[in-house]
Amino acid sequence: MTGWQHLSLEAGGGIGVLRLTREDKRNALDAAMMEALADLCRQVERREDIGVLILTGSGCSFCAGGDIAAWSAEGPAAFGRHWVRDGHAVLDRLARLRQPVIAALNGPVLGGGLELAACADYRIAEDHVRFGQPETGLGIIAGWSGTQRAVRRFGAQVVRRMALFGEVLSAEEALRAGLADRVVPQGESLVAARDVAQTLLKRGPLATELTKMLINAAEGEERERVLDSLAGRIAAASEELQEGVAAFREKRPPDFGGRGE
Repeated sequence: MTGWQHLSLEAGGGIGVLRLTREDKRNALDAAMMEALADLCRQVERREDIGVLILTGSGCSFCAGGDIAAWSAEGPAAFGRHWVRDGHAVLDRLARLRQPVIAALNGPVLGGGLELAACADYRIAEDHVRFGQPETGLGIIAGWSGTQRAVRRFGAQVVRRMALFGEVLSAEEALRAGLADRVVPQGESLVAARDVAQTLLKRGPLATELTKMLINAAEGEERERVLDSLAGRIAAASEELQEGVAAFREKRPPDFGGRGE
């Protein structure tokens, strides 16, 4: 898969760093990169040695968004069916990781780059970074939840300013609007993200995971999956499950304590 050459994942000390490495295209995302990102998210979800994920870009760019050369070649049906729908599913997976995600924003956060950053739980922007949604200026929409998730997480009015009127925000303006949680000098976003990650790793890992799930549910991010997951945890820890599995293996009726006798 060619997308793998433009993504990297490093892990150590409980921190994973997922980096976009397509510097010649300012880390713009194409279909192969999106497929590779989905696979990396599945890996991260299952890795017990990663308690926090940092998302950043190589060079002087975070992510220039979706690669125009990639999506403009698609016909209307393929664009809606694959580029938008499949890309949306990938960013959903990133937003719903059990681990907290910190975005170290080291370059422009525009279009799909803003949609990518919106998946993070905490955003650290360097002071030179600009935020915007230029899609309508190209005659297209922000299709990877640039209206839906962005509105839930940042508020409708600031999304209107960017998406409808083409307003581009400075890092300080983004901080005041809630798009960024912290602004640091140029070149210091990754160091700052590691510091925040170290602080987070001192907190209860299970409590942190469950709290993130509940916050996501409150936002409408994944209410059904959260309910199923929490109920599944309770059932999996019960003596009833142990008895049910034992009875199945021993080919006998389960004994759940005599209720109904």
